[in-house]
Amino acid sequence: MTETADRNPLPLPPPGGGLKAAFARPKWVAGACVVALTGLGWLYLGILIAGMGGTLSALGPGMSPFDYLPRVLTMVCQPTFGIALMPDGTAWGASGLILVLLMWMAMALAMMLPSAGPMILTYAEIAETAARKGERIVSPFVLAAGYAVVWFAFAAVASLAQFVFTRAALLNASMASASALFSGAIFIAAGIYQFSALKHACLTQCRSPFPFFFTRWETKARGVFRLGLQQGVFCLGCCWAMMLVMFAVGVMNVVWMAALGVVMTVEKMLSGKRFTHAVGVVMIVIGVVVIGMSVAAHWPVHHV
Repeated sequence: MTETADRNPLPLPPPGGGLKAAFARPKWVAGACVVALTGLGWLYLGILIAGMGGTLSALGPGMSPFDYLPRVLTMVCQPTFGIALMPDGTAWGASGLILVLLMWMAMALAMMLPSAGPMILTYAEIAETAARKGERIVSPFVLAAGYAVVWFAFAAVASLAQFVFTRAALLNASMASASALFSGAIFIAAGIYQFSALKHACLTQCRSPFPFFFTRWETKARGVFRLGLQQGVFCLGCCWAMMLVMFAVGVMNVVWMAALGVVMTVEKMLSGKRFTHAVGVVMIVIGVVVIGMSVAAHWPVHHV
């Protein structure tokens, strides 16, 4: 089976009808998987935000326009989530930690699955060709599950980091940054990582999933799950620093969630280093400006 033949399923006979036909079209399954899981992630985040009460502008820069939206959902969600959603440095319990973990898991689905869409669809394209030839295939859901496990592990680490940052008074009760120096340092670190060899090595793997799947093709669920894990590790190596920017702009800042999600998706779709380096420069500049403004604001106080 040549690479050219595998990427051109047109000469192959169509599958039969019914449920079997649906699963013989992995691209449809893959597309539905990405859309559904991403939608669930954003829906859960929306419910959490609606249940917070108060002013949403406290969640970080860019969130103030949401204060003018109808708050009907607040009355529905508040009794369910309430104060446990945003524990302060002394009120972290098991329920609060679980809610924060679920929040980070939802963020991973909402922000990272769209950027993984081309990778999942590439697998589905090869699988669809194999299915039309009568070969055994594994559902793209298994691949997506392996990918998600990596980001759920990241969510667990990020939840623990949030606990530490909150106890250190670097995050406030609204899960927004309480220190301009902290925010600026995160931006600068994330910007510098954009120029690293590890970043570009992982990004190269994320941009070219076809050779990866073609040379490592698996017909068992365990093998496909392992492929998903490997792709998840590549994606994590590419995007972890940008995900940590959420600590700088407010963990529940959906404006920055969407913006960073778009940046990471575009970055994987483009070739070369120009866009990646440009993002790095912007982040470093933002970090320097944030720190500079903080120092300038406190400078007169130190000289009174």
